[in-house]
Amino acid sequence: MRLDSVHQYAMFHGAKKEAKNLADSADFAHIDFAVSLQEMTSQNVESYQQYLRGKYGNVRFESVGKDRESLENIGKSMSGNDVVIAPNIVEQMANDPQKATYYERKIDAFFESIPMQNAYFAARGLVNEPAGVVVHDDGSVTYIGGCSDSPERVAQVERENRAKQERKEALWRENEEAAQEMLAKQIHEAQMSEKQRAMLDFLSNRAHIVYVGAKENATIAAYRL
Repeated sequence: MRLDSVHQYAMFHGAKKEAKNLADSADFAHIDFAVSLQEMTSQNVESYQQYLRGKYGNVRFESVGKDRESLENIGKSMSGNDVVIAPNIVEQMANDPQKATYYERKIDAFFESIPMQNAYFAARGLVNEPAGVVVHDDGSVTYIGGCSDSPERVAQVERENRAKQERKEALWRENEEAAQEMLAKQIHEAQMSEKQRAMLDFLSNRAHIVYVGAKENATIAAYRL
C-alpha cells in the first residue's frame, strides 16, 4: 500500500489508529513512522480546515480572548457568517471525530437560530445583527451578535425628535418675543421715570418771578435764581 493512500484514508478526523494498523501491515520498514505520522497529521489538519471553509465559508483559525475588548474587536471584523476557531482546537477536531461533531454542532446551532432571533427582534421593532461564532483555545464557545433599530423605528424616532425640536424652537421664539416685550416695557417705564424726574428737577429749581412797579401794565421781572 502506498503512503499517499494512508494519507487519504486519514484525511478527515485523523484516524491515527487505523492508519498505523495499515502501515504495520504494509512494507514500511524503510520509513520513519513517527515522521510519517506527523506529516499525515499536518495534512489532516489542513484538509479539515478546507472542509470547514467549504461548510461555513468565512472561517479563520486564531486565538481570541474572552474579555469584552477582544470580543468587540473580533466582532467588528465579522459580517454575520464568520467562524473563528483557536488553532489548538481545530487540531483536536481534525484528529478526534467526537470533538469535531461537538464543535460543529455548536457552530451549526448559532446559524440555525438566526431566523428565530430575527423574528424575536423584529417583534420588538429591532433588527437582529448576528456576527459569528468564536471557539476559544480553552474549548469554550462564544456567540457574537447584536441588534439595532429597524428603519421604521429609526424614521419614527427621527419624526419624534424633529417634532420635539420644532416645539422647542417655537417655545424659544415665544419666550424671546415675551422677553423683547418686557424689555421694551422696562425701557419705556425707565424713560418715563427719567422724564418725570427731569420735570420735577426743573420745577424745583425754577426761578421765582417777582413783580415790581407802580403802573398797572408795567411789569419788571427780576429773576432770582
